[in-house]
Amino acid sequence: MNRFDLSLFHALNQHFGHSPFDPLFIFFASYPLEVYGLALLAAWFTLPRQDETRRHALVVAVAGGAIALAVNAVIGAIWFRPRPFVVLPGVHHIPHPPDTSFPSDHTAVGFGMTSGLWGRAPKWLSWLFTVVSALVMVSRVYVGVHWPTDVLAGMLVGVVSGRLAHLFSRWLRPVTQFGLRLFRMGHYAR
Repeated sequence: MNRFDLSLFHALNQHFGHSPFDPLFIFFASYPLEVYGLALLAAWFTLPRQDETRRHALVVAVAGGAIALAVNAVIGAIWFRPRPFVVLPGVHHIPHPPDTSFPSDHTAVGFGMTSGLWGRAPKWLSWLFTVVSALVMVSRVYVGVHWPTDVLAGMLVGVVSGRLAHLFSRWLRPVTQFGLRLFRMGHYAR
């Protein structure tokens, strides 16, 4: 543990349990995957029917999140780091198993999807994911389940993973086309 982690962790976590913002931070720390999923579904169904390029960005975003999660699984298997509530007495935290803390999966997935969206998806969606990912990042420290360097590493893994998904996006085209066929079948079935 380093001084940076300790000081920033305490600066954020000391307010947990006493702040009117607790419900907001608990929500974003606990349900980010649901928020990301709903945003992606809303975007898929609200984009113009023939907009294959922007729908492909959504597939690339999911791939970026999946790559980030896979990278984190490898890192977590190699390097175990205890969570703050395990090593620090009196830490306020949400219920969470005492598994490895480094790097943050929630942050990595969020920034993997965010990075996958930038430059391809509608700007409103890219900004929405950026804001939600940043809120998740801060929230995971605030609620006592991650160190600041856990979420910073998760952000780095996510951004790199999203860029990798961009590089390999042409291999994801069949997934997008399959999704479009399903979408069009459902649309015509009404």
